Amino acid sequence: MSTDTATSAAPPPSRSESVAEPPARFRDLVAAEWIKVWSLRSTPWTLLVSTLFVVGTATLEAIDDYRAFPNMNPAMQREPMFALSDAFPLMGYWTLALVAVSAGAIVVVGEYGSGLIRTTTVAVPARESVVLAKAVVVTALWTVTGTIAASGAFTVSQAILSGRDAAISITEPVALRALVAAALLPTVCALIGLGLGVLIRHGATTMVTGIFTLLMLPQFFSIRTRWSAEINHAMVLTAWERLTAMWAPPSGDGFYRPGVAESWVVYAAWPLVAIALALIVVRRRDV
Repeated sequence: MSTDTATSAAPPPSRSESVAEPPARFRDLVAAEWIKVWSLRSTPWTLLVSTLFVVGTATLEAIDDYRAFPNMNPAMQREPMFALSDAFPLMGYWTLALVAVSAGAIVVVGEYGSGLIRTTTVAVPARESVVLAKAVVVTALWTVTGTIAASGAFTVSQAILSGRDAAISITEPVALRALVAAALLPTVCALIGLGLGVLIRHGATTMVTGIFTLLMLPQFFSIRTRWSAEINHAMVLTAWERLTAMWAPPSGDGFYRPGVAESWVVYAAWPLVAIALALIVVRRRDV
């Protein structure tokens, strides 16, 4: 048989052999994750109710102080320390933190629970890219939500307090710092939830772990002793409380309190560590 005959008898290459499937671009992964998040019917309601709850609690706090203002001592009236605590109320932001950590976890544990994660990893073998795409979507979603909630709460509360000449301007450095810290709190918590979701992969366990870490763990560490206070200072909500405070209490009162720079480091460290651990685990563990 001649060479020409052998060549003509060979079957033509299949389409899958001749055309390699291009790898998914990162922006396509982000777009896919964005669609997944908004395909959950709970997403818009969660964001809307969370925002309204924060603004609502800030409104109620400001109304209470507006009514109580005539009975306050003159020193407090001249320097209203409640201006920022009304704008960023503890109850409202603790609730927002718990909602955000749970929502961040659902982004990933929902796929593990439904088995969709297997389809995702078959379509995109680069699991680290999938986790990073989820992190980008979570960051964008909760930063926008946090900014709207913080801006709305600050605007409404200060408008109410201005009737007593007790409002603080956003041009004040401490007010701007507090606004940024409040806007970023849900983002930090949602990324922690995402990281925990990759590590634990079970919905209820992940949420309980996130709530315990954010809300309960700081209560075990007093700020009366140095070593215990240092652990307390490393907690997210402790950092948030410091960053949204109008001023630090005077030293020498028997308590060890965090600094502003230290609190910003805590804000950055928690989500970075959570996502870094998630990337390490997802690379080494089977689906």
